[in-house]
Amino acid sequence: MTQQASGKYEKVLDVLSGMESVVVAFSGGVDSTFLARAAKDALGARALLVTADSETYPEAELAEARRLAELLEMRHLIVATHELDNPDYAKNPTNRCFFCKEELFRTLAPIAEREGHRALVYGANMDDLGDHRPGMQSARERGVRAPLIEAELWKAEIRELSRALGLPTWDKPSFACLSSRFQYGDRITAEKLRQIDRAEEFVRSLGFRQFRVRHHDRLARLELPLEELPRLFEDGRREAIVARFRELGYVYVTVDLAGFQSGSANLLLSLRRSTGG
Repeated sequence: MTQQASGKYEKVLDVLSGMESVVVAFSGGVDSTFLARAAKDALGARALLVTADSETYPEAELAEARRLAELLEMRHLIVATHELDNPDYAKNPTNRCFFCKEELFRTLAPIAEREGHRALVYGANMDDLGDHRPGMQSARERGVRAPLIEAELWKAEIRELSRALGLPTWDKPSFACLSSRFQYGDRITAEKLRQIDRAEEFVRSLGFRQFRVRHHDRLARLELPLEELPRLFEDGRREAIVARFRELGYVYVTVDLAGFQSGSANLLLSLRRSTGG
C-alpha cells in the first residue's frame, strides 16, 4: 500500500481507539467491511457489528454479511428495520435516505446502550461528501460518527487498503439499497422490492457483477458497464433475461445506452438544478 494510505489507516485506528467501544453499522459492502476490520484492529472485542435486515436489503447481501462477519471473527447481530412502515419513506421523496438512516440509527442506538458501547459508527467516506446523501444529515443530528471521513479516506484508498489487508471486498462492486432502483416519487412497496431483488439475482447468476435493474412500473431498465454489453448478446443471455423478467411481471425490458451509473436516480436532481425546474 502507499505511504499515504498507510498513514490514513493509522489515523482511522486512532479515531476508533479514541471512542473506546463501538457499534458498527455493517452492510457487508466495501466501506463497512473495511471499517469493521479497522474497528477490530483498534478495539478488539469492544467492537460489535450490527446488520439491519429489511425488505430493502437483498437476501444475497444478508448472507454475505454473515459470511464476512465470520471471516472477521467478530460478534455480529442482525436486527429488523421497518423503513416501509414510515409513509415518508415509502412515498420515495428526494430525501428518502434520511428516513432510512433515521430508522437504522434509531434501531442501533438502544443496542449500543444495552451492550455498553459508547459510539455508533458507519462507513461514509470522502466520496460521499460530493454526492446527494441526505442520510448523512441523520447521522450528524444523532451523533453517529464516520471514522473514514474523519481520517479523510477516499473510496480508491479504501479499496487499496482492503486489498492490502486481505479483505475479499476490496474489488466488490458498489452497492446501494434496492429502493435506489426507483425514480424519486414512485411509491416503494415490498412487492416491488422483491421483484427487483429477484431480477437482479438472475442477472448476477449470468455472470454480471456490476449492474442495476431500474424499476419503471412495467418496464425494467438494465444498466451494465459499456464494456460488458457485448456479453449480453452471447450465449443466450439476452433471451434468458427477457424471459425471466417477464415471469417476474415486467412487460418491457430495455438496456440503458448510457451504461452503468451508480446513483443514476440523482441525474434528475441535477437536471432540475441546471434548468431551474
